[in-house]
Amino acid sequence: MAEALTQNQIDELLRRMRAGELEEPKPEDKNKEKLYDFSSPKKFTKDQLNSLSNLYENFTRVISSYFTGVLRSTCEVNVVQIEEQRYQEFNNALPDNTLVGMISFQQNEDSYNESTIMLEFPTSFGYLVIDRLMGGSGELYTPDRDYTDIEIALLSLFYTNITNYLQEAWSGFFPVKTEFRSIETNGRLIQAFSPQDIVVIVSIEIKEERYTGTANMCMSAESLEGIIRSFSTKYMHSVKQQDPEKEKQKQEIIIDYLKSTNLEITAYLDTCQMSLADIMHLQVNDVIILNRRIDEDIIVEVEGIPWFTARIGEAHSKKAIKLVKALDKEAMKREA
Repeated sequence: MAEALTQNQIDELLRRMRAGELEEPKPEDKNKEKLYDFSSPKKFTKDQLNSLSNLYENFTRVISSYFTGVLRSTCEVNVVQIEEQRYQEFNNALPDNTLVGMISFQQNEDSYNESTIMLEFPTSFGYLVIDRLMGGSGELYTPDRDYTDIEIALLSLFYTNITNYLQEAWSGFFPVKTEFRSIETNGRLIQAFSPQDIVVIVSIEIKEERYTGTANMCMSAESLEGIIRSFSTKYMHSVKQQDPEKEKQKQEIIIDYLKSTNLEITAYLDTCQMSLADIMHLQVNDVIILNRRIDEDIIVEVEGIPWFTARIGEAHSKKAIKLVKALDKEAMKREA
């Protein structure tokens, strides 16, 4: 603990201050030179990065709908961060086992100045997409193995559609051409840029019912430099009007995905309650009496949600049900 000053010491300090023997602390010079980190130069201003953020917010809104159709569950996709760094830093942060789509990027169809966009998804998200595309239930799992040829083919189709949406998002700001090239699964072997090249990283958060993760888009700052500076004020500060025809096409794509979705339909005869003692004494050929009459309609559920009432019967020598009435699901929710 610091020792307290005596009254004599305080008086001496005051005397020396009046005599000018002690210098008062000088205020910090606001014009003083600031240190600049030349190892991490910045090519874009904050406003320029904000305009790029507006572009990718349009992109994430579109792929939110696309992901919802693919995953058959509500999915939110949002831009969380845009930053500049050296490619070496980004590449070193990639896990050995990853999922990266390589996308070619040209300012226009006549340009020979082709660059690359790397779109990296977590491996777990890749397997979630595969599971849904194969008709699975969307259980989260990450097997300890490489992707199979069939899985790579499915993911290539997934990346191709995303690439088309990316070009559409850019077209509202600047004419570009994008094309999906390939999938890489080993981050250490990807040499899209020189280690010291400055790249722009767009971090995108993906939220689904049972999954939350972050995807990253990496692109050359040099290829973006001329494009971003050519953005006019109206594109930087206004929201682009959506094309009704394109919006209709997006909705049709989602509907097509939903139409091909396999849903579980269950016809429930009835349920009953029994004591544990009665259950323990159940044997083959025992008869369980239900509450529902034999001529009473049963409930048909779609993915666990009551949708219809139905009658039990036979068709083509098999047990069958005949739908009688569609249930008012809103009324059932209110009753619940």
